Amino acid sequence: MALNPQAQTPGGSVQFIGGLARRLVADRLLSEEQARDLQAKALRSNMPIVSVIVEGRSVPALKLAEAASQEFGVPLIDLGSVSLDPVLLAEVGDKLLRKSHALPLFKRGRRLFLAVSDPTNLQALDEIKFATGLTTEAILVEEDKLAKAIETAASQVESASLNFGSEEELANLEVLDTDADPGDVTKSDADDAPIVKFVNKIMVDAINQGASDIHFEPYEKIFRIRYRKDGEMRIVASPPQQLAVRIAARVKVMSRLDLAERRVPQDGRIKLQVSRNKAIDFRVSTCPTLWGEKIVCRILDPTQAKLGIDALGYEEHQRSHYVSALEKPQGMILVTGPTGSGKTVSLYTGLNILNTEDVNISTAEDPAEINLPGINQVNVNPRVGLTFASALKAFLRQDPDVIMVGEIRDLETAEIAIKAAQTGHLVLSTLHTNDAPQTIVRLMNMGVPAYNLASTLTLIIAQRLARKLCPVCKKPADIPRPELLKEGFTAAEVDAPGFKLYRAVGCDQCDRGYKGRTGVYEVMPFSEAMGRIIMEGGSAMEIADQARKEGVSDLRTSALLKVRNGVIDLLEANRVTVAD
Repeated sequence: MALNPQAQTPGGSVQFIGGLARRLVADRLLSEEQARDLQAKALRSNMPIVSVIVEGRSVPALKLAEAASQEFGVPLIDLGSVSLDPVLLAEVGDKLLRKSHALPLFKRGRRLFLAVSDPTNLQALDEIKFATGLTTEAILVEEDKLAKAIETAASQVESASLNFGSEEELANLEVLDTDADPGDVTKSDADDAPIVKFVNKIMVDAINQGASDIHFEPYEKIFRIRYRKDGEMRIVASPPQQLAVRIAARVKVMSRLDLAERRVPQDGRIKLQVSRNKAIDFRVSTCPTLWGEKIVCRILDPTQAKLGIDALGYEEHQRSHYVSALEKPQGMILVTGPTGSGKTVSLYTGLNILNTEDVNISTAEDPAEINLPGINQVNVNPRVGLTFASALKAFLRQDPDVIMVGEIRDLETAEIAIKAAQTGHLVLSTLHTNDAPQTIVRLMNMGVPAYNLASTLTLIIAQRLARKLCPVCKKPADIPRPELLKEGFTAAEVDAPGFKLYRAVGCDQCDRGYKGRTGVYEVMPFSEAMGRIIMEGGSAMEIADQARKEGVSDLRTSALLKVRNGVIDLLEANRVTVAD
C-alpha cells in the first residue's frame, strides 16, 4: 500500500499523517483514513494519539508500543516484569502520576526512568523532572498495562498518605487554621485521641519494619514522615500540613520536652512498651526549621547489643583481634566511622562481652542509647557542667575497670581518656574519621602527644554498614573482567574457579533485593612498628602502608571480600567504600 502522507479533507484543507500515525499506516496496522480520523479526534479532545488509538481499540496495545518504539527509538519493556519502587512513587505523588500519565520505574544516579506509552509526551517528563529534581528518560510500555499500573500505584500512594487510622479517626482529625498561631496548641491538643493513635502507629510500624530513625519534617505546603531503613530514607506518610504542629506537640509531650519552647533544639527520650516483655526506647531530637520543628526519633533497641559479635559481620581474623583487645586489662580501643555506621552497636557488643559481676564498667554518653543492666551509664549535660571530661574525672575516683566514652571531641577528653588507659583501665571510645590510620593523625592534630598514643592505643576499628543481598532472590551478576579488575579484584581472584558475583533482584521476602545490613570493617591492631612511625612524625599513608604489610584489610578490601562471598553486591561496596 502506497502511503500518501497528505490528502484533501472534505473542506479542501490538507490533513497530514505524521509521526506515529504514519508508522502505523506503513506497518499496515491502520488505513490512511483511520489514521486521519484518529489524528483529528486526538486534536479535538486534546488527548495523546496513543490514548485515542487504545481507547478505540484500533491497534492492539503491544503492536502499538512496538511501532512507537521503532518510530521514536525508545526502548520497550514489559511493565509486568518490573517491581515498582514505593519510594519513587511517593516522591512523584498520586496527583502527578495521574496527571502526567507516566510511571517512575527505577533510578540510576541522578537519572529517573519513566514508563510512558507516548514518547512525545514531553510535558510529563518535564513535570516529573521539576517535581523530583532528577533527569528523566522515557521507556515505552503498553498503554493498557500502563493505565492500570498508574491507577494502582496512585491509589497506593494516596492511601499511604492517610495510613494513620480508620476513616472515622480521619474524620475526627480537626484541621487547624493555616494562619493560626502555633502557640495556641496546648497539651490537650497534643493528647487528642486521633493524634495519639497516629503517632503510636507511626512508631510501632517503624519498629516492625526495622527502621532505625523516624523523621517528622514540616515544609511550607507539605508535611512528610520518613523512615530510615537499612540506611536509606523513604516516605511512609504525608499527613495534612496543618497537623504538623499537633504531631510535633504530641511527640514532645511523650518525650517530656518543653511544649512551649520552639526556638531552640531540645533532646528527650521516649520509652514505648510494645509488648508485655519488651520496651523500646526512642532518642528524640527537635530542631527549629523555617516551617516548624523537625523531629527525629532514633530507635534504640537494646537487643541489638545482645546479638553477639558473630552477628556483626566481622571476618574471623577481625573478630579475633577485637576479642583479644577486649581481653587486655588496659589500653584504648577506638571505633571510627561516620554517623549511622554502627559504631554504638560495636561498642555495646564489646561492653556486653565484658559485662560480668567482677568487672566495674562506667560509660559517659550523649545520650546513653542502649540501657544495659550492670553498667553504670551517665548522660553528659554540658549545661550543668557535666561534660565528657568531668564525667571521666569522676569515673577515675569510682574504682573502674572499663570506661566507655561516647565520643572524643576535644583535647581535654582525649588526654583524660589516655591517662585512664595508661593507669590500668580499658578505655573504649569513638571518633569521626574515614579510616583507621587517619584516626591517629586526627588525635595528634587535636594536640595529643605522639608518645602517649604509641604507649596507649591497642586497636582501631573503622566501619561502615552495607545492605545485605536477599539470599532468596539474588542472582549472578554478569560484569566484564576489565571492570572487575578496575573495581579492585585481582586477576587471580577473577580467574579463580567458582568466582561469581551476585546482584539484587527483589521478591516478597525482601526490600528491593536487600534484607538487613552487615558491617564492613578495617580492624587495625596498633603495633610497635606503627608506634615508631608516629614517633618519627609519619603520615596516615605511612601508617596505612605498614598496616597492609601486617595483613590488615582496609575497608575496600573487606567490602570486596563480602562481594566475593555473595553477602553484598558491588553497588553496595561502591556506596560505602571508594575504589582506588
